[in-house]
Amino acid sequence: MPKTAQPSRGTLNSWKQNLKTFYLRVRSLQGDPHYVAMGMAVGVFVAFTPTIPFHTILTIALAFVFRGSKPAALIGSWLNNPLTFPAFYYGSYKMGILMLGHNVPMTLKYDNIKGLLTHGGDVAVAMIAGGVLLGILPAVGAYFLTFHLFRKIRSHRSTGLPPACDLAHTKHQPPDDGANARARNENGDY
Repeated sequence: MPKTAQPSRGTLNSWKQNLKTFYLRVRSLQGDPHYVAMGMAVGVFVAFTPTIPFHTILTIALAFVFRGSKPAALIGSWLNNPLTFPAFYYGSYKMGILMLGHNVPMTLKYDNIKGLLTHGGDVAVAMIAGGVLLGILPAVGAYFLTFHLFRKIRSHRSTGLPPACDLAHTKHQPPDDGANARARNENGDY
């Protein structure tokens, strides 16, 4: 029976270490949950636009305009990478021609916006319009997912509990409206 190729233990450990490092860096992003989530949403939105040579500049500029975290925006824009951009560009093109109501023939033999522009302005307009439309829903989803994730991370940091801990036992406690915290602080219970 022929042996199947198995990834080496070193490769698996390397992937695990890289994922752990990425998780820790994302988790350490500074700012309140809205600030981080807005940055992530901006980055994901830009990832869907066919603007590869300008992604970083566009991401930082939009994060500034929408008052989002610039590092979170850059992380979100990494959704568009060499593995995903052909699908994003093709989807942007298809959505754009559907929106604009015309079919512009196009080949997928380009890897940046200059190559896109050689196909003509109609293709560029269709792709940009389609990319903007396609980017809205994932950006909104990224905002809410990141907001809830970071709200949970921040609440765990303030309680000193690790983020992965099960908080089922806290469901029966009354919500803390701030008055309870002030009372505990005044009584020295803090």
